[in-house]
Amino acid sequence: MSSLFRLTSLSAAALILWVGAATAATGDVDAGEKLFSQCKSCHQIGEGAENRIGPQLNRLFGRVAGTQDGFRYSKRFVLAGTGGLEWHADTLDTFLENPKSLVSGTRMSFPGMKDADDRQNLIAYLRTFSDNPSDIPEADPTATSLSHDLDPEILALVGDPEYGEYLSGECKTCHQEAGGDAGIPSIVLWPEEDFVVALHAYKNKERNHPVMQMIAGRLGDEEIAALAAYFANLETE
Repeated sequence: MSSLFRLTSLSAAALILWVGAATAATGDVDAGEKLFSQCKSCHQIGEGAENRIGPQLNRLFGRVAGTQDGFRYSKRFVLAGTGGLEWHADTLDTFLENPKSLVSGTRMSFPGMKDADDRQNLIAYLRTFSDNPSDIPEADPTATSLSHDLDPEILALVGDPEYGEYLSGECKTCHQEAGGDAGIPSIVLWPEEDFVVALHAYKNKERNHPVMQMIAGRLGDEEIAALAAYFANLETE
């Protein structure tokens, strides 16, 4: 077994934050671009985008609701942002399904997008116009799939969840063990293989995130497998 190590609070936070809601992890960007045709009458996105009937949607991810410069929002939208609503994959999914379920009284006339795959694809497209779309940044997933050429022997390792619990101790000072999301995505019940693949991508510097590269670089294969096993099977109330 590899030597034990100690996670700092910053490291603990970064370890959790590379993974977000799964809704945008496998979205089809091209399909999402076609679906955006339903939004074009009110919203612009991309180079030169401006506010129209609705706000422009560049750099949407991580934006507090009701705060796009130069756009006049309804009072309900401003109140939603003041109350803590931010645009991430999960909140966008809820909003796109039924806007009024998330922001009651919104002036937005869009009736909602009922198909979950369509919402996923549209979210993936929108994500490409926010910062660092090719990476997995701190708070938002991207449309990047978890394709890999990782050694099958590494994937075959059976992680020790008790050891993973020991390694994850400081993570719980920043993140809810119950799997809740208070602005920091949870990785409770995250699939083991996805966890292992992502962390090894940072370890091998295939994904560009200095903090995560530092953390993953000092983890052994068994330690990564242990963390994956622990979080994948963590029981929540």
